[in-house]
Amino acid sequence: MLKRNTQQRRRAIVERLRVNGDVAVDELAQLFSTSEVTIRKDLTELESNGLLLRRFGGAVRVPAENEAVCDNEVSKRKFDIAIAAAQLIKDHQRIIIDSGSTTAALMPLLASKRGLVVMTNSLHVAHTLLELENEPQVLMTGGTWDSLSHSFQGQMAESMLQAYNFDIAFLGAAGLDLKRGTTTFNELTSLSRVMAEVSSQVVVMAESEKLTRKIPNVELPWSSITTLVTDSEINNEAITQIEAYGVDVICAAANN
Repeated sequence: MLKRNTQQRRRAIVERLRVNGDVAVDELAQLFSTSEVTIRKDLTELESNGLLLRRFGGAVRVPAENEAVCDNEVSKRKFDIAIAAAQLIKDHQRIIIDSGSTTAALMPLLASKRGLVVMTNSLHVAHTLLELENEPQVLMTGGTWDSLSHSFQGQMAESMLQAYNFDIAFLGAAGLDLKRGTTTFNELTSLSRVMAEVSSQVVVMAESEKLTRKIPNVELPWSSITTLVTDSEINNEAITQIEAYGVDVICAAANN
């Protein structure tokens, strides 16, 4: 009976994805009256069978072939945002680069910078930095590995960050809320807040489409953010509202 229930639940998850496009772990746990651990196992198994793609706090449906162009456009916007954000970095600065696909787009753009000290909680970011010919000094936060965000989190990571002062922290965001700030599916938000606390400037890198995402957990309030680097699709009303919090908004130019 247990095996049948598992199969029925997983079929229901796939159907929900087909209809809604995405699912959240906490919502599924409540819907099926089971634990979030069980739901994460379901999503892992379904991903291994090519039925979905895991994302922070949940999953999204596998894009159809005719959606590939759209995905490429999203990737291009991330790189445009990274180009604009990289212009804020000067030689010999101490910076933090958080885990995430948008912040990771900074990596090839750091090759022209000299004397950088870079702290990260991402193994991918650290590995890429170590391959740069200009050889920035790389620091890892250490801590507890979080499989949802593919990054290190926890008190050890926070303590490592608190031992330093940084010029700029580059952070991503799962969502942007015009009233609250950056939002995330992941309940582990304290490390991002420590990154902001130990940095003179906090730069959030996020596509404008994230303003449409309704995500429950506030990661950073606008009062903790210095600059938002986003794409040119953001509307003027949103820019005005964000700037009212004292945040500089940089709209990245589209690069060919």
